[in-house]
This record gives sequence, structure tokens and C-alpha cells, in this order.
Amino acid sequence: VMYALGMAGLGLQQFFYPGFRPVFVPGWSELLPSPLVYLFSIALIIGSGCILFNFHAKSALLILAVVFLLFALLLHIPFNLSNDLISPGAWTNALKILAFSGGALILAESFDDNESEKPSGLNLTLGRLIPAGRFFFGIMLIAFGIDHFLYAEFVKTLVPDWIGGHSFWTYFAAIALIGSGVSLITKIKIGLVSLLMGLMIFAWFLILHLPRGIAMPDVDNGNEITSVFQALAFSGVGFVLSSIYRYPK
Repeated sequence: VMYALGMAGLGLQQFFYPGFRPVFVPGWSELLPSPLVYLFSIALIIGSGCILFNFHAKSALLILAVVFLLFALLLHIPFNLSNDLISPGAWTNALKILAFSGGALILAESFDDNESEKPSGLNLTLGRLIPAGRFFFGIMLIAFGIDHFLYAEFVKTLVPDWIGGHSFWTYFAAIALIGSGVSLITKIKIGLVSLLMGLMIFAWFLILHLPRGIAMPDVDNGNEITSVFQALAFSGVGFVLSSIYRYPK
């Protein structure tokens, strides 16, 4: 539910803010025609509905995973290689869409092939990517944990004043993200760590991203709202991953 609502929210957002969300298409997205943006938004919302109501959900997730992976490989990586190869922060959106792909693959693993007596050819073909899902998601977590160290002074400003301990929470989050990513890749305590990771990101959704999205909905072409939906989707992936490895098939 959380992943589906996050994806649907990003799709809906593109009807209110011009161009593709940067997490989908990098820098030059404003040059693309609006009908293409709206068609992608509609497709994303329909796919999210399929996941939400378990209507060919596994197929929808596998298709989303491939689309997001292609966006990362064909759009984000070439864009970053030609514009800002060195800066770690410039790779944020590329890593996020890789994690969207990984999240879709993780969720696909949680759905049985109940659409017919036998798995569809599409599911059998694209399903070979499922084991890569936790690697894609884990890579993002490790990279973002490292970013917390590299950009600590900026991250500290994101910790609400009423919480306090800005430095502590910045470095705690950095270590937690890196540890979570390592756990996903190595499968060490993956069920427990995924649950804790999901809870941590959901806490950020409630404490950090939702208040900022409400307070600054139009800043940077709606980027704070985008962060709300991303955090919701990522936390949902953590909970599903925890369920998969707590109750393995």
C-alpha cells in the first residue's frame, strides 16, 4: 500500500508541477512535451492501482521495475557522466530511481503468481531480475549513508529544532543507512534490519518530510512534496522486505 501510494502520488504530482519529476528524468526534462509527461503519469497511477488492489500486481511491479531501471541506465547515468561525474550529491536521483526499481522487484517477490494456473511468460522472463532488487535498494542506502557524512552540515539543518541533537542524529542516520544497505546485500539479519530501516524512514516521513511538504509545497517545483512520496514508498519496501525474510516461502 505504501509503495503504491508513493508511486501514485508522484504520478499525480506531475499534473500540478511542470515536467517530469527529476527523479524520473534528469535536467532536461522540461524540454519533453507535456503529453508525454501526462501519459507516463497516467501509466504510473494505473500501475499503482494494480498493486494496491492486487490486480495483476506482480506483472505491474515487474514492468515498473524494468521501466525504472531503463530510466536509470539510459537517462540518469549518461546525464551524470556528461554533466557532474564527481559530485556524490549529483547522483541522488539516479540512486533513487535505481531504488524504485529495486523496491518494485522486492515487492514482486512478495506476490504469488495467482493470475492463472501457471506463471505468465512475462513474469517468468522479468522475474529473473527479482534477486537484484535488494542489491539495487542496498546500494542506494549505502550511498546515502556516505552522503550523510560528506554533507553533514547540510543534513544537520534538516533535523527539526524540537528534537535537538542535530549532529548525533545526522551521524546515527548515516551509520544506520550504511548498515541497512550492507544487511540487504549480505542478508545478515536482513529481516530485523529491514523492519528497523522501514520504521526509521517512516519516522522521517512523519517528522521531517510531511511537515516540510505541507510548509513548502511549491519550493523547487514541488521537490518537498516529491520527498514525501519517496519516503512513503521506501519505508513500505522496508516493511515488505522484512516480511519476506521473516516468513520465507
